Amino acid sequence: MIDRRSTIEELGRVTAEDHLLAPKLPVRVVLDDVRSRHNVGSVFRSADAFGIEGIILGGFTPLPPHREIEKTALGATRSVPWEHAPDVVSSIRSLKAAGYTVWAVEQTVNAIPLDALRHPLPERLAIVLGNELNGVSDPVIAECDACVVIPQRGSKHSLNVSVCAGIVLWACCGSVTCASGPRIDLSAHR
Repeated sequence: MIDRRSTIEELGRVTAEDHLLAPKLPVRVVLDDVRSRHNVGSVFRSADAFGIEGIILGGFTPLPPHREIEKTALGATRSVPWEHAPDVVSSIRSLKAAGYTVWAVEQTVNAIPLDALRHPLPERLAIVLGNELNGVSDPVIAECDACVVIPQRGSKHSLNVSVCAGIVLWACCGSVTCASGPRIDLSAHR
């Protein structure tokens, strides 16, 4: 079989404006003091690809519009709703009050390997990603319902935060849709 690249028409791409108004998966990404504008732009692009509700840019995370964010976002700052939250802990508390289950993606002693999560996932999910050097802050981890970790075999034991975002969003949104149903029992992992 000879393969070929799909055309724009076959991909069914919509405009940024139409995507902004389209139904979204009840998932949010929270960036906890992410420094790099390129990483922020890449997270916007992944958020657009997986059709999530939006991004919370926490603490000193850079905000659009900025040419370095746009360089990697490729316009996704116009198709993904976002807000700035100066205090990430308060933002996490607000998400939980609104019915979100909040998971930090961090290497903690009780972190659940991403490939061990059972589906369906929580109906409303917020995923917290941390600073490139220090990860998710301890006060934010303390507010989260659980931590998840991407199993790794290499010597570095870390991934770029934007790569991490893509992997976690795929695991939570790409291969299955977020659905109502039995909740994952994470009480044993806290």
